[in-house]
Order: sequence, then C-alpha cells, then structure tokens
Amino acid sequence: MNPVVALVGRPNVGKSTLFNRLTRTNDALVADMPGVTRDRKYGEGRIGDRAYIVVDTGGISGNEDGIDAAMAGQSLQAIEEADVVLFLVDARAGLNPADEMIADHLRRLNKAAWVVVNKTDGMDPDVAMVDFHGLGLQGPLPIAAAHGRGIRSLIEVTMADYPVVEEQERLLELESRGIRIGVVGRPNVGKSTLVNRMLGEDRVVVYDHAGTTRDSIYIPYVRNDQDYTLIDTAGVRRRRSVNEAIEKFSIVKTLQAIKDSHVVICVLDARDGLSEQDLHLIGFVIESGRALVIAVNKWDGMTQEQKDEIRRQLDRRLVFAHFADMHFISALHGTAVGDLYKSVNEAYASAMHKWSTSRLTRLLQDCVQDHQPPMVKGHRIKLRYAHQGGSNPPLFIVHGNSTNDLPGAYQRYLENRFAQVLNIKGTPVRFSFKSSDNPFADKPKTKTARQLRDEARQRRLVRNIKRSEKR
Repeated sequence: MNPVVALVGRPNVGKSTLFNRLTRTNDALVADMPGVTRDRKYGEGRIGDRAYIVVDTGGISGNEDGIDAAMAGQSLQAIEEADVVLFLVDARAGLNPADEMIADHLRRLNKAAWVVVNKTDGMDPDVAMVDFHGLGLQGPLPIAAAHGRGIRSLIEVTMADYPVVEEQERLLELESRGIRIGVVGRPNVGKSTLVNRMLGEDRVVVYDHAGTTRDSIYIPYVRNDQDYTLIDTAGVRRRRSVNEAIEKFSIVKTLQAIKDSHVVICVLDARDGLSEQDLHLIGFVIESGRALVIAVNKWDGMTQEQKDEIRRQLDRRLVFAHFADMHFISALHGTAVGDLYKSVNEAYASAMHKWSTSRLTRLLQDCVQDHQPPMVKGHRIKLRYAHQGGSNPPLFIVHGNSTNDLPGAYQRYLENRFAQVLNIKGTPVRFSFKSSDNPFADKPKTKTARQLRDEARQRRLVRNIKRSEKR
C-alpha cells in the first residue's frame, strides 16, 4: 500500500502549493493569504518510482479559536493517520514559536517527521536552514515549492524506507474510484454536516457560519462493499453577493466538482424555502448532464403546515427536475440520510447503463407508431433507427430524414417515453438527431442516352398533337 504523507505547518507556508506539486494537479486552492485550506484534502501522486498519497491540511498557529480550532483539529487528525509527516516552515519568516510548538507535538507522537524549509529560492540554502536545525526532527530539507525545486530529492529522501513501486499500469487519478457523489448547495444549508453523517465521522469542518468550506474535498470510502467518493463543495451564492477573490475560486471549484461527479446531491434548506439560487444550481447540474438527487435538509422541528407548504412549493417549481428523487432529511440528527444511497445507486445505474441498438430501434418504432412526427413542407419526418451514443447522461442518437425540423415538443415526447420504458431514474436523457444525406446530392445532373431519347419522343408527341389540333 502506498504511504500516506501529511503536509503540516503554520498558515501560509506553502502546504497547498507543495500539494499541487506532489500530485501534479491544481486541485488545492492557493492564495497569498492564510487560512485558505480548512479541511483535509487527499491526492495521489508519483515521482519516479515512488507512489504515495498526500494529505493537505489547514495551518496550525497554536492560538486557534472558533472555526480555526476545528481546522487545527483536522490537521492533527491528519498527523495521526500519516506514515510520513512533512513539517513545512518558511525560510523567509524564520523560526516562529508556532513552529516550535508543532515540532514538540511531532516529537511526542514519535512520527517519521521531516522539517521542510520552503521558499528558499534566491537564498543560500545553508543560511536559510540554520534556524531550523534545533527543532529536533529529521532534516531540514530545502525546497522552493512554487518553482518545483528540490521536490524530487525531497521524495527520494523521505520515502527511502518504503518499497519502490515496480509497475503501475494505469494512470493515477485523484480519488477516482467508485461512484463520485457531489454534495452542492447554497452556503450554510448543511452540506458538510451531511457529508460527515454519510461518512459516520467528523471528516470535514462544520461551523455555524456561511462559507466554512472553501475547497472541494474528495473523500474516498467503502460502504456495503461498494466504493464511493464523496465531494464536499463550497456554497454557491448569487454573483452580486460574491466579493472575495477566494470565494470566486471556490465557486469555480464547485462547478468543476459537479462535472467530475457521477451523481449530485443538491441540498436545500427547508426553513429558507426554495430560492432562485437553488433553481439556478439545479439547472446547472441538469445542463451538465449529471444524475441528480434532491435532499431537503433541516426537516426536523417543522410544523405540519410548514412541511405541506414547502412540499407544494417544490412540486410547483421543480417540474423541470421531475426525474430526480427527493428526500426530506435531517443531516444533524441523521434522519432519512441512509435513504439517499438507494437513490444514488439507482441514478448511477441508470446514467451508466448500456442498451442495445435493436432494443432502442424497436422502442423508437413503437413511439412513432403511437404518435407520428408532424408534416414539414408537405413531407412526413421519418425516424428510422436509434442507438446509444454515450453515458452519464444517457445519449441516444436517432437517424432519419429532415430531423432538423423536428419540433421541441416531439423531442420531449421521445425523452419522456424512453425514460419511462427503459426505467431511467434520477438522470436526464439526451437526444441527438441526425439526418441522412442524399447520396446523389453532389453528383452532376447528366442525363443518360435513354432519358434523352424519351425526352425527344415526348417532344415529337407534343408537336404531333398540336398539328392535329390545328387541322
């Protein structure tokens, strides 16, 4: 099994930058400000023959309060589960009391910990490291994460006690195993609480403040012998309400996470009702073609009258998402959270299912027989056969004549009929229509000798008729 490498240190020492270098991705948010990373973020990487799992963590300063205390708790938990700890310090800032506090904690745990001196570009490495020899840990090792200097030697030194991976046939993909479930919604609707409830542990930071989650957190796990990857995302607010640059990047990460997901759970706040932003977010999920499950959170403690009102509102305004299962849950107390898995599995199965061309063509012929396409320019639109063109979402390609003139109402009829007959649940259905080309369209219109003789005979007949009429 690949070793787990945890990146720890004070805020803004370059942990996320090093994470991106080690995983060769841009998955971790990087900004020139402390406190951007708040949850543990996992990634897979490989340098040379060394494969590993790397964990990015939030900064530890020693005087945390409120949400910062929860962030520090995540970092300390990452240290506990790591095989190797890379303790990052800032060469330009020098030794800090917080650095000494973290080093003391690592020594007490008796972990394989290395001091990594970052931001040494433009400096004499020996001078940059002189303050950090007294921390009592292995190293120090100089690097410049922003420029990629010293990264390979860092891995070779810190991974020397672990076996070399001889072969790795497939490319390493970040948290790509199993069904990827994206959890999205407006800020403070309970996304992180739902993620923790589905995992059965306090895996991500939960705090009673909007905007707690800033990055998209990929969390692989196994439930009932089925692999899953949960994706906790940042809340998406209306564009005019977004002011901080870091929040803009968080929203971009959320939209990317939707496209990376197989199934998206959209969390709504029952107490706030259905907002325009909820509708926009659900619309984006459907336009992206992802399977959808709707979870109405904070259902506990509401009166029956309030519940009836929110049900009527959802039925009226979510007609365009009629294919999605809807669950009324309480993430805080765990009410009905387990029922989400059945809908997720059904939606995933429908989104990834394969149908034969013969089955789809017979279904298309039945649809045409029950309700024929309309007449266009005096000719009936003909739909001949259908086959599957893709999955997630299911894409059906229909071939025929004059399909470009097929009205939207008839396309929706085919979408609803296919979804009903094929028992497609939880995912939108896409259709692509292709018209057959006229094989003689590009050929020159030259007449054969027989056609010329027939035309000459017709002309003689016309002349003879005219002559007989004159007589």
